[in-house]
Amino acid sequence: MENYMRISRPAVFVLVVAFVAGLTLAGAEEKYGVKVYDGAKFDAETTQALNTAMKVDGACYRTGATVAQVNEFYKKQPETTEVHSSAKGGMFKKGTVNITVQSPWMNMKTGQHMTDTLISIVKTQ
Repeated sequence: MENYMRISRPAVFVLVVAFVAGLTLAGAEEKYGVKVYDGAKFDAETTQALNTAMKVDGACYRTGATVAQVNEFYKKQPETTEVHSSAKGGMFKKGTVNITVQSPWMNMKTGQHMTDTLISIVKTQ
């Protein structure tokens, strides 16, 4: 019985860690009821710069996908309205949430021009 307990404690620990990691990943797929583009990665630094400079409640994600691919994704999302889209960006609205897509874009902290695609999801009042 004692051997069984030694084996099961690490197994339980691994299961708990996997469960918590799964919850974290699942939470990253949606922001304010808006689905985040598949494969886009949360950018904490750009999010903080956006929220501080613009005094908004938002989140920024980055992807290697083209603007056209990301725009097409948001055009197909339920209850999402296209405000504008072009080769360099797009703007969409879902309820009180604005979604912007842009490439190229400028890193607000460094001033560097970035060539990947930035997705900003911002909740309005």
